[in-house]
Amino acid sequence: MSKVLICAEIEDGRVSDATLQLASAALSAMPHSHRSIAFVGDDLSEIEPAAAALPADTVFLIEHPALKNGDAGVFDAPVSVLSSLCQQEDPDAVLLARTDYGSNVGPRLAFRLGQSAAQDCIDLAVNPESGRLAVTRPVFGGNAMAVYEFTGDGPQVAVIRPGCFDSAPLSGGFPEVIRFDPAGAICEPRARLMDTVAAQAEGVRLQDADIVISGGRGLGGPEPFSRLEELAELLGAAVGASRAACDAGWVEHERQVGLTGKSVTPSLYLAVGISGASQHMAGCSGARNIVAINNDSEANIFQDARYGVVGDWRQALPAFIAAVQDLQND
Repeated sequence: MSKVLICAEIEDGRVSDATLQLASAALSAMPHSHRSIAFVGDDLSEIEPAAAALPADTVFLIEHPALKNGDAGVFDAPVSVLSSLCQQEDPDAVLLARTDYGSNVGPRLAFRLGQSAAQDCIDLAVNPESGRLAVTRPVFGGNAMAVYEFTGDGPQVAVIRPGCFDSAPLSGGFPEVIRFDPAGAICEPRARLMDTVAAQAEGVRLQDADIVISGGRGLGGPEPFSRLEELAELLGAAVGASRAACDAGWVEHERQVGLTGKSVTPSLYLAVGISGASQHMAGCSGARNIVAINNDSEANIFQDARYGVVGDWRQALPAFIAAVQDLQND
């Protein structure tokens, strides 16, 4: 595995955390490979200083008016220019994040290159015998993990779930910065994005939080989530939820942690009234410490929790909140 291309994303004018996680994945699975990172956009002047410090050997800056916001919602332009870049650079592996951008661009890019794409990967490795990329993906609704190995020649396209790797540092690298001319690859778009409506969010983003407090079916309704919000405000944490709580309409689906929600890797994950089904654990297994409160001593969550409280959350949570308040007042 000699050459890896990372398809980068820009978020709020900076290198996205998902991109830094891809860099970490490449460093972990393919430490001796030549790593390239490609940015696309209509104006990359603000991103160039940060890009020039990334842990990579080469950074490609690809600018064109058609690439504004990564051609969000359409994606024809980035697929075309990245296909052209791949034909020039001939990478062994191409990595994208499982974001709206990566989930759309990844399989289209693989098709253009005549290759296959592996979606929703949670781990990467290289088979030392074949030299081919092996990816781990959840199957059977997250009840099992399967390892797939690419076959044949050509770029191996892997779309990786955000939150499965720590972010690589945005410093310390001295890559060669190359401006790739996309003019010959840009064609007339088949569709145009007319408008974007962003969801209003308050507080710490779930995927960025160092502490996440999640509630599940065991809370019994939407009202108890106000207690989770109270504790989250004290700790500077984000509030998440299990799929059961989201499907019941107690909280919005943007807060869902799990196989079909978000993957989080906080230092502390506090699970309140969550049984610990495999689908949920797939989204929080990367947490450094899991603390569980559940009245069922046989709940699966205790198999993964470092600390656990067997009891009624109505008694345990207020006591925990009071203890935090006392510590902050000392």
